[in-house]
Amino acid sequence: MLIEGNHSSVTAMKSSLLIPFSLGHFSNDLAPIGLYLIIPAFGAALDLSPYEIGLLFMISSTGASLAYIPAGLLADHVANRGILLLATFFWVGFGYLAASFADGFWAFAILIAVAGMGDATWHPIATGVLAQMHKAKRAYALGVHSIGGHISEVVALPAAGLLLMMWDWRVALQILIIPTLLMGLAFVFIAPKVPRHVNSRPTRADFTDIWRVWTNRTGLRVLALFTSYNMGLFAITTMTPLYLRANHDFSWFETALAMAAMMTAGALAQPWMGKISDGIGRRPLIILGNALACGAAIIAWAFSSVAITLVALGVAMTALVAIRAVLQAAAVDHAGNREGTSLGLTFAFMDGFAATAAVLAGLAGESDLANAFLLASGFSLIAVVLALTLPKKQHVG
Repeated sequence: MLIEGNHSSVTAMKSSLLIPFSLGHFSNDLAPIGLYLIIPAFGAALDLSPYEIGLLFMISSTGASLAYIPAGLLADHVANRGILLLATFFWVGFGYLAASFADGFWAFAILIAVAGMGDATWHPIATGVLAQMHKAKRAYALGVHSIGGHISEVVALPAAGLLLMMWDWRVALQILIIPTLLMGLAFVFIAPKVPRHVNSRPTRADFTDIWRVWTNRTGLRVLALFTSYNMGLFAITTMTPLYLRANHDFSWFETALAMAAMMTAGALAQPWMGKISDGIGRRPLIILGNALACGAAIIAWAFSSVAITLVALGVAMTALVAIRAVLQAAAVDHAGNREGTSLGLTFAFMDGFAATAAVLAGLAGESDLANAFLLASGFSLIAVVLALTLPKKQHVG
């Protein structure tokens, strides 16, 4: 539980941390988001196939996912979570700096996976703190936090595209980590303001409770929903840059602008969608978002027109990105408490197991990259079916 102060100071603390946490999310995500273009650029330099490029995406995300559950446990049991959040900026910054000097496939793959673990550590701790502080409006708070990550898409993708036009993937990666390290310096002054827990150790009962919550029928359906949802998003985001360059001769910068434009509306809609779901429940929005993405992805696969493809992919990405905070809040709703651990588990399934979609999309795209969008529509359809099994309105609080 949070250490209590007077009501006005607690309210002020809640408000004062929303923006710094969103900025922290923004700066930590810059280099990982830049990888959507840097990995294909690295692949072009080494003449890799779509499957090998998809494998790099999978290794990066799967490696990072190894940090989610331990970080979630730390969020629920370590008193000084501010210092943990502070450490993530330097882990990310220096990790990707090391990756920028890699010469081969496996050296690069391992280094970006290790660097991504730092970014992964940020997420369940930061979102766990916010979910505890804003119990009645947790989807809204998670949506504000998510805006930082998705604004990083709007910034990092065009920046990476421009840097790739002027230099190579190494320089692009090195420049993208500069704001991360600067935010780390600024967070030295923010970390002491992060509310503390009563320090405790995880017990066997903790793990038993977590196991019980997530291995019952509803828990397994929720985890399957998270996985299928993100597999659809992974399939689209990892293959779209390759598709636009190979099928429509886009430059790196044009590809980056297209990707950023596709994600902007979804990023801005997250707090709004979160606020709506706090009132009406998670299920309707999860069903709507995945259904829209399913239909739009089929259109992107069926039509070769660049205008239709861009609009369809934009609708699909917007719909999926917009409901991400709703899904995170659904995880906490299901677990009831242990916000950090629940969100760590959620991120692990969203970004870990779901990363296999990058390889599957690469395999589907070996003959025609548009096939990756048909695969994405299938994952979104599975998510719709799973969402239909959720309670119509979860308890929030």
